[in-house]
Amino acid sequence: MTGKHGEEMAALSTADHELHVRRLGLDTQHEAVVLMRDDCPVCRSEGFTAHARIRLTSASRSIIATLYQVSGTFLGHNEAGLSEAAWRRLGVVDGETISASHPRPIGSLSKVRGKVYGERLDASALTEIVTDIVGGRYSDIHLSSFITACSARPLDLDEMIALTGAMTDAGDRLSWDAWPVVDKHSVGGLPGNRTTPIVVAIVAARGLTMPKTSSRAITSPAGTADAMETLAPVNLDIPAMRRVVEHAGGCIVWGGAVHLSPADDTLIRVERALDLDSEGQLVASVLSKKIAAGSTHVVLDLPVGPTAKVRSDGAAAVLSESLTAVAEAFGLKTRILVSDGRQPVGRGIGPALEARDVLAVLQTLPDAPADLRERAVTLAGALLELGGAAGEGEGRAEAMATLRDGRAWATFQRICEAQGGMREPPRSFHRRPVPARRSGIVTGIDNRRLAQVAKLAGAPDDKAAGVELHVHLDTRVEAGEPLYTVHAETPGELDYSLAYVAANGDIVEISGD
Repeated sequence: MTGKHGEEMAALSTADHELHVRRLGLDTQHEAVVLMRDDCPVCRSEGFTAHARIRLTSASRSIIATLYQVSGTFLGHNEAGLSEAAWRRLGVVDGETISASHPRPIGSLSKVRGKVYGERLDASALTEIVTDIVGGRYSDIHLSSFITACSARPLDLDEMIALTGAMTDAGDRLSWDAWPVVDKHSVGGLPGNRTTPIVVAIVAARGLTMPKTSSRAITSPAGTADAMETLAPVNLDIPAMRRVVEHAGGCIVWGGAVHLSPADDTLIRVERALDLDSEGQLVASVLSKKIAAGSTHVVLDLPVGPTAKVRSDGAAAVLSESLTAVAEAFGLKTRILVSDGRQPVGRGIGPALEARDVLAVLQTLPDAPADLRERAVTLAGALLELGGAAGEGEGRAEAMATLRDGRAWATFQRICEAQGGMREPPRSFHRRPVPARRSGIVTGIDNRRLAQVAKLAGAPDDKAAGVELHVHLDTRVEAGEPLYTVHAETPGELDYSLAYVAANGDIVEISGD
């Protein structure tokens, strides 16, 4: 069509596909979501239906989002309501105009379907899949398919190596002038267990370089970054991270701020929602971040227990073999320690409570949790030996001496000041102990349900919320004696978490006299 009438129709068509954005304050975690009216001109002209994947384009960026439709006057005919994830990725301001269109088909999904039917995933296929995940082209349904396929059809060694490489290459990579560059990681599943700040302080005090990137909680009461944030800033970019390491020998920062292995948090979030944790993806998750961070020597802690992530010694042996083989493929030297995962570590479960345990150990206070100190010293000693700062068999003693003589505490303070200033962890406003219903010996602690109590109390968003544990395995208790205390910032959250306790039986098991 030509002439004035054609130009008017073209202008009308363009206008019909333009939408004014509105920020909804809707938290959808990592998934980008857009809301439009079901009678929106764009939806009608493009044939968009609820749960469709659509491309949103602003003046400078383009993303893929999941569409949800609303009726009534919540949104205008030419408005698009954006979730927080969509808002951040699109980089827009209220009222800005965007366009919506159908995205191209996702070619890598055919590789996922092949895995469902038993086909292997080669390096090219895994690179394509990870690239699409990082690009936001996979919905949670697509992610679930990939994770389920890799759980039902376990990755072999070559696939693990390829996935690790793809996840590493999808983000930034750090390099350091120092050698060796050391790191540690706990496979997880234990509440508390906040050894990282203590290990970094000890190791850096002994002259090794340890630029530690840590995660925030996804479905747990606290990640290392959440606990550390109650003591010092953790949202550092790469130049700031380098300055801290040059000044203090180490750092403890949030990994999300430095874009290392960006597919990892997305995959972990969906894995935990599905309660699936495949060995291949766990190996790639752990090692891709270490490789991307520029680490050369890594100690890996594998807690084993009935409610930990690794449930048996046999499973730990298999996982250890895979971790070692994949690490060797990337030239990464590792040492794996299998530890007791039957109970929480330390007293605190929740960001501020865990931070207080860390301070007590670093300051060598008389009432510092002994189990946290011993575990941290063991890990630090293994790193000193692996990194050449202590002789074989001498690392643990050297680590303990560094803690006791105050060098670790002094180094930790330098790290905190370099990261933006040390601060005091907050304290909760509301607390209530949960008493023992009988006298006897503590014979079991359900890690998962205890973590759930801490989350229902408000952790990790409420930094002071969580659980303070008063007993450990083999502790003798009398009826009415407190087993743990729930900390919350509001009465409602306190009551909600205690209602869960009442409805779920004994989280701490006691054998009667």
